Amino acid sequence: MRLQITLDEELVRAIDRRVGRHKRSAFIALATRRALENQHRWDLILSSLGTIKDRGHAWDRDVAAWVQSQRRGGGA
Repeated sequence: MRLQITLDEELVRAIDRRVGRHKRSAFIALATRRALENQHRWDLILSSLGTIKDRGHAWDRDVAAWVQSQRRGGGA
């Protein structure tokens, strides 16, 4: 799909220096896709805030020991 957007001249020059005039669209599409994925990740992070209780976990006493136990297959 074609669309028209407006970009600052310095931004266009920076894109051209990086990828060249003929690859602008692909570069902008990739940058936009990555920005959308990043925003989606932040949406997921923010939506999960508060879903884990502050206490009562197997790792509360010693986080490092719990992590090592998990890495060794020690279960919960």
